[in-house]
Amino acid sequence: MHSLRRKASGHLASLWLGALGVCGVLAALGFAAGVSLASDAAKTVGANACAECHKQETEAWKTSHHFKTFREMPRSKKANEIADKMGIRRIKSGTICLDCHYTVQQKDNRDEPVSGISCESCHGAGQDWIKVHSGFSGKTILFESKTEAAARWKLSESKGMIRPRSVYQIAKNCYGCHVVPQEDLVNKGGHRAGSVFELVSWSQGEVRHNTWHSKGRENASANAARLRMLYLVGLGVELETALRSIAKATARKAYAFEMAKRADNARKQLAAAAKAAPGVPEIAKIVELAHSAGLKLNNERRLTAAADGISAQLTGISEKYDGSTLAGLDSLIPKPDKYKGTARKPDN
Repeated sequence: MHSLRRKASGHLASLWLGALGVCGVLAALGFAAGVSLASDAAKTVGANACAECHKQETEAWKTSHHFKTFREMPRSKKANEIADKMGIRRIKSGTICLDCHYTVQQKDNRDEPVSGISCESCHGAGQDWIKVHSGFSGKTILFESKTEAAARWKLSESKGMIRPRSVYQIAKNCYGCHVVPQEDLVNKGGHRAGSVFELVSWSQGEVRHNTWHSKGRENASANAARLRMLYLVGLGVELETALRSIAKATARKAYAFEMAKRADNARKQLAAAAKAAPGVPEIAKIVELAHSAGLKLNNERRLTAAADGISAQLTGISEKYDGSTLAGLDSLIPKPDKYKGTARKPDN
């Protein structure tokens, strides 16, 4: 069978890749069943529980498309056309819609959408960790040593909190929706196969809420070292996710072609990153793994093995590097004029 990549460019030209109509910048996420690491309706506490302390972060969220999708998406003509093709009568009750476009909370043994994409969509359902995380708030405990703080954060993470420093886990949540792992949704429903997504430009735009440590006085972009990690790990997760999607694809149709194109583009970008940062052998290994399996159907075993290997390398990169030694990547990283939307300025 010919490589899907060879057919991708010509075939994709005829695909419908339009946005949902409610998706100015960020809300054009892919529907997907059970893809988010953070999804657990039974343990979701809702954004209000976070807003009690994180007021500036909440205000930034409220100006984003992540927030607005809750009301706007059900009114979208395109979204409803896709739902009709998939046999979904109501968008807010269709599981494949809820998993990516909403925060879902279990109430009276029923899953109920309570907001758009929110805090727990990225940082994990909070029931088990929110009290530990907020145990030192300055209200009841006036002092916390570095040792005590480290222990508190470690316990929070063990209970499911995904902190900003966990770049790989954060990226997995983003790409879990921005790259659609639901074949029928694309081939049958006409949904786009995913956003033209890149972690730096999307995380540093309108969704940015870097205000906590500055006590709300600024919402600064991530520093250079952090941007390097976001860029590198984001590319790796794009590749990993695309390979897993090809592995599960069953038909030589739009979905498979688009995923092959994504994988090939990511391979090329990572090859450039490996050249720019030769002191990071893990990048070259990722590129090697990416070429170890053909981008074709009926190749699940090899594609999955390649994706698993890439995952292991990305985990190692996240643990070993902090970005300070990756300056060679700077010329490849999108600049502020490429950021998606404008970050909110905090209240004075």
